[in-house]
Amino acid sequence: MASRRPKKKTKPKNPYVQLLNEVCVGMGYCGCIKDGQVSHVDDFIPEDGLVSAKQFAQWVVLAENLDPNASPHLKDIALAFVRHMGATEVDAKRLRH
Repeated sequence: MASRRPKKKTKPKNPYVQLLNEVCVGMGYCGCIKDGQVSHVDDFIPEDGLVSAKQFAQWVVLAENLDPNASPHLKDIALAFVRHMGATEVDAKRLRH
């Protein structure tokens, strides 16, 4: 008779990590190299204060060195933010790896 191994408990992923995965892997917004420097959405997030889904979406696009006003994906990025972070605004401290 084969022995059954107990299922390995896995730590749930950080919601911000899941959001970044969707935005980068799913949508292709992973940041860029701008003027010889790596640019990533994390560079735009303040140390504290509230961050809205709309702000986050704009920062994602800016990290790509693109104009947020011309991006057709702002709404999708903002919706992903709400889906993963659970609100339209969150404390910036929650947007950490």
